Amino acid sequence: MPHDTSLIGTIVAGLGVAFLMGALAHRLKISPIAGYLLAGVMVGPFTPGFVADTGLALQLAEIGVILLMFGVGLHFSLKDLLSVRKIAVPGAIAQIAVATALGMMLGLWLGWSVEGSIVFGLALSVASTVVLLRALQARDMVETEKGRIAVGWLIVEDLVMVLALVLLPAMFGSRGDEGGSAGLLQSAGIVLVKVVGFVAFMFVIARRVLPWVLHWVAHSGSRELFRLAVLAIALGVAFGAAVIFDVSFALGAFFAGMILGETQLSRRAAEETLPLRDAFAVLFFVSVGMLFDPMVLVEQPGPVIATVAIIVVGKSVAAFALVRAFGHKSQTALTISVSLAQIGEFSFILAGLGVGLKVLPETGRDLILAGSLLSILFNPILFTLAVKRLRAEESEEAVAATDEEVAPACNAGVVLIGYGRVGSHIGSLICGRGEGLTVIEDQKDMAAAAREAGATVIVGDATKESVLRQAGLDEAATLLIAIPEGVEAGAIVRRARAINPQLVIVARAHSDEEVTDLVRRGADHVVMAERETASRMAERAMLTLA
Repeated sequence: MPHDTSLIGTIVAGLGVAFLMGALAHRLKISPIAGYLLAGVMVGPFTPGFVADTGLALQLAEIGVILLMFGVGLHFSLKDLLSVRKIAVPGAIAQIAVATALGMMLGLWLGWSVEGSIVFGLALSVASTVVLLRALQARDMVETEKGRIAVGWLIVEDLVMVLALVLLPAMFGSRGDEGGSAGLLQSAGIVLVKVVGFVAFMFVIARRVLPWVLHWVAHSGSRELFRLAVLAIALGVAFGAAVIFDVSFALGAFFAGMILGETQLSRRAAEETLPLRDAFAVLFFVSVGMLFDPMVLVEQPGPVIATVAIIVVGKSVAAFALVRAFGHKSQTALTISVSLAQIGEFSFILAGLGVGLKVLPETGRDLILAGSLLSILFNPILFTLAVKRLRAEESEEAVAATDEEVAPACNAGVVLIGYGRVGSHIGSLICGRGEGLTVIEDQKDMAAAAREAGATVIVGDATKESVLRQAGLDEAATLLIAIPEGVEAGAIVRRARAINPQLVIVARAHSDEEVTDLVRRGADHVVMAERETASRMAERAMLTLA
């Protein structure tokens, strides 16, 4: 073909082989991430066969980081960010210092220069955005105290790395220059001014413009245009933040999401970006695998083991001790420490910068890549072990708690999923009559409204069996599904019926196909809004004719 197919070939090979390896990993009951990483190795330049374009893969992976951070920002508020500043700021800085010192000692032991050892240590100190957030989202921890601290910690690390990327060339690129110190201070000042300028721009100008644009598009009635607007805002703000203010793509996307998260359209915006978010996140893991040369495991096993130990053990122990020192429970400290026990995208950028400045040997870059792949591979296993420990400790605390401490606001006779326009009316009617009601809602503002109405509230994803059980569905009499999404409602009905066969399930639908699907999955009654509206309007018309 006369056309340049590098981009198409990279996407097809990346997603296609990732699907095969991910399915194999799922079949073997291990994390699909392992399959995605192996897929990257298979299509990378260090294995025979098809070789994808590494540069393009890294750029595609960056889009995944942007969309992921945008999605997190949609569920995160400025209040949440400020609430964890007292631990996230000093904790992240101290943890970076400890990891950098450990990496520096390893570099010096390997015979590298001080400058190269510092760059190596910095690269080992910063966690991967994608890995951390995927782990938290998979376990519904983003909106918990543990999740807020982890995200706040991640943002501080992001800011420190932005500063490092600007200062390192000024420090090591001007060696022997008498004006080096003055240039360093000037560079640091410029970075701080740009970061402050970016934050001011987002909260003074963008905070007014972006919600207005999204509301205008929503009222146009075009779903396609709304989806395009969300993607344009996420990618446009991220790109503008990097080009104009020299901050990272991820930070720009996070602030864009946080601003839109204050609007009533945040949930819809999150849903519209979810498919692309997942696809490009997979490409991130594939891109990591493409950079990995398996021969480094054979040629330098000792340094590789030491590097992984610093990432998985050194960083984790430091983070655990720091969180505990700030007075938080061991459960929170364990979650934060495991979340940070890996490295990713910023580490690659630092490694490339160090090699470009001729202060970090290429061996250091190989070790960073090996440490990244292996730590990402181990992270789901560590998280699984940590979650088991957390559940065991939480169960012990629940047994020790008094009945007064765990008493719900209402008896769990009825479980309501969704507290939007329809759900809020249902909730006010049920709780207004003094009946027991438990609400499952994943939006904080709606959950707060349900709590004010007198319902017991479970904040989480109702499609997950653990959340349904937490709401007491196994003992409830009735389940009301008020969310407008037919696919999610069908999954909830199927899981709810498996948990409690005697449960009376009433669901909401918008089409005949959804009605048929929900009934097939086990719903007892399905209310179709259009059909009910037509019936009421026809009744009114008949009354006027009578």
